[in-house]
Amino acid sequence: MPGGLLEGLRVLDLGIWRPVPYATQLLAEMGADVIKIEPPGGDPMRVFPQLFDVLNAGKRSMVVDLRSDDGPTEVLGLAAGADAFLEGFRPGVADRLGVGYGAVAGVNPAIVYCSISGYGEDGPLAQVPGHDVNYQAYAGVLAPRGGRPVTATVPIGDLGAGMAAAMATVAACFRSRASGEGERIDIGIADVLATWTGAVDRLKPEGAPQAMDGMPGYGIYVTADDGFITLGVLAEEHFWTGLCEALGLTDLLGVALHERVVRKPELDEVVRGAISKLTLAEALERLEHHDVPVAPVLDRGQMLEHPHFRSRGTVTEDARPGHAGEPVMGHPARLTFHPARRLDPAPALDERHKEAWSPR
Repeated sequence: MPGGLLEGLRVLDLGIWRPVPYATQLLAEMGADVIKIEPPGGDPMRVFPQLFDVLNAGKRSMVVDLRSDDGPTEVLGLAAGADAFLEGFRPGVADRLGVGYGAVAGVNPAIVYCSISGYGEDGPLAQVPGHDVNYQAYAGVLAPRGGRPVTATVPIGDLGAGMAAAMATVAACFRSRASGEGERIDIGIADVLATWTGAVDRLKPEGAPQAMDGMPGYGIYVTADDGFITLGVLAEEHFWTGLCEALGLTDLLGVALHERVVRKPELDEVVRGAISKLTLAEALERLEHHDVPVAPVLDRGQMLEHPHFRSRGTVTEDARPGHAGEPVMGHPARLTFHPARRLDPAPALDERHKEAWSPR
């Protein structure tokens, strides 16, 4: 069997859970040699072995404690001989651990360095915690036409961001191989979802996906003024603690993860009851103050006007005659040195059939 399209491409994976591992799995399946750098104890996704196997098949694993004295040095040694480096920390964490873009590019100027985070490396929401349901809420995909929001049955944010990261990484590696120029890629999960909605809604689906079930404190909740918020509390104890403190549910502070899973319907009803007594503004203020993953449910129009997406260029304005001022979705990947360009409209049938590839 011939090698894959990416045979010889060396990739470092410093991601856990799903987005970065999915991106590097796509690369691995095309032939890339992927080394997965795991923290002591391993990727938390290992507790779900079937899913972990799908996301990490064909990779090599190496345990490195980035908080140790020699951990960052070990990773930088590997990065010196790599083609691509993908990480999924909250913005700023990789720098604090000694494996940020500056440090990696310092040992390998041709490196393609890709970061995947919830809301991207900059913008008003950059440091806000979240999980897939929160990113869907901000991106306008839960209620694109307004009305009652509906969650997707798969983590479309994690998967979409992983695919966008893989695509951008391959494109940047192509350039790097040809010119020796590296690239800094910034993938915001919410950005990717926002670009999927399009600026104009012309589609009316036949039905709506089923709401997914999960942990207490994860899903869509109704406020006293009939607003909608999403909570993204999963297994993290600090998020559960913050949720309880924000809502005054101090009697639930000591409920352990296993018990939360077993008592999910009961506990989630308590959370819903507490939120139903707060207005949308009050709920957001309290939950954000306690660093709980929370997001208002925006429709597409609200998303298009949100300052976060405007500041990042996810939403721009069309400059074409007859369309000036209309919202236009930008590229989902932020490329620092070779930004994505705005493409011309699609050609008419057979319009460019005489344009041939030049021989190499």
